Amino acid sequence: MLTRFRRVCRRAFAPQSPGSVERMSASGSRAAIFAALGADIGIAIAKFVGWAITGSSSMLAEAMHSIADTANQFLLLIGQRRAAKRPDTLHPFGYGRNRYFYAFVVALVLFSLGSLAAIDEGIHKIRDPEELSSPFVAIVILLVAMGLETFSLTTAKRESRPLKGTSSWWRFIRNSRNPELPVVLLEDSGALIGLLFAFVGVGLTMLTGDPIWDGIGTLAIGALLGAIAIVLIVEMKSLLIGEGATAEEYAVIRANLVDGARIDRVIHLETEYLGPEDLLVAAKIAIVPGLGIAAIAEAIDAAEARVRAAVPTVNRIYLEPDLYRPAGADASTDGRAPEGESV
Repeated sequence: MLTRFRRVCRRAFAPQSPGSVERMSASGSRAAIFAALGADIGIAIAKFVGWAITGSSSMLAEAMHSIADTANQFLLLIGQRRAAKRPDTLHPFGYGRNRYFYAFVVALVLFSLGSLAAIDEGIHKIRDPEELSSPFVAIVILLVAMGLETFSLTTAKRESRPLKGTSSWWRFIRNSRNPELPVVLLEDSGALIGLLFAFVGVGLTMLTGDPIWDGIGTLAIGALLGAIAIVLIVEMKSLLIGEGATAEEYAVIRANLVDGARIDRVIHLETEYLGPEDLLVAAKIAIVPGLGIAAIAEAIDAAEARVRAAVPTVNRIYLEPDLYRPAGADASTDGRAPEGESV
């Protein structure tokens, strides 16, 4: 595990070589996960040692946070492994949504094991404050933890940039169909802010001599983890139910289905991500009247090739050739809105 961790971390900070978006997505996710895993294990050990020496509830809350984060990285790796299973009769479209499911479980773990446990500990420390012993030890450990979390966050941001493009980080987290990178980004960002809360809590306790500040810092950590967990739960639930192509991808797919010679418009277009690198496209396309079966087949094959070249995440394409009928014409619409919408 340690050897693999070093290898992944070296690759994470090496210059990016040209490659497809989906390949960068998968390898980037693994690099970010292993970087976070190594950092979380080291941080958790240091925090538990610090809590045992100082008795700081903020330190204990942060240690529980790191334990939750460590478990989460293992869950994300399990999700990736199970998503790689080949399709079978029971799951003909494959197991790609395992990555969404395990990311959703991660959000639940972060809420229960991280947020609720920290809030409970904070309330206990505020009601029954305890003096800190060797608070300088806690300060040193928190500074070391900040350094390790910064390394993990830097790796996650580096691996996310090829997918993020020019959009903001918040938009990337909200719109990304990759579940692992947003999870790691939010976890690491929350961890750094949580360490700052713990640092302030311990620092104020040292300055004022009142240990209640340590409990307040613990409560702040719990509230922060709860907010992050709720954001992740909402986003992962949406991915698990099934999200379609982004607006940019939708426009590109629609444009590339039409060649202007044999396919003159798109009647219906529906998409859905079966996994982060597995986009399903189903469309009814208008064929120019008078084409033979062979010409229609060639037109469909060419359209599929154009779409896959333009949007590499497209894996499955189902195209239904039809004749264009103006809106209101007496024609079947398969339960959708009347046909007649053009590209």
